[in-house]
Amino acid sequence: MSYLHYLIDYGVIGILILMSIIALAIFLERLKFLKKTDPSTYTSEALLETDLTKGLHIIASIGSNAPYVGLLGTVLGIMLTFYTIGQEGLIESKKIMVGLALALKATAVGLLVAIPSTIMYNFLLRKVKEKIALYKAQKRQDNYA
Repeated sequence: MSYLHYLIDYGVIGILILMSIIALAIFLERLKFLKKTDPSTYTSEALLETDLTKGLHIIASIGSNAPYVGLLGTVLGIMLTFYTIGQEGLIESKKIMVGLALALKATAVGLLVAIPSTIMYNFLLRKVKEKIALYKAQKRQDNYA
């Protein structure tokens, strides 16, 4: 069961850090793309929306699943603590509290990944809606001209 300690520290938290890096990379790429995109160059709204929303589902998935990955780490950490208590017969509260505190760090990291990812997703989604509204306004204006 000692492998669980490494799985929590390096596996779960490593996955969460990787998820965070992926979300940030997609956010920066999409932000750059949104800034340089001119809606008037598109022939249809569907094509514009498709181009603007590429990769947003990944950020949304990271934002919604990071807390669960963190929770998995916490559950594994608590299991490890209980296993250690059972094997060693620990009743010393200091060791129990340290084990539980270390287990909860996975949930904290999961939330630290999920909250910014959700904010990034919502920010990008708002920018996409603005670009689509601009496209619609330009098309309406072209129809009246």
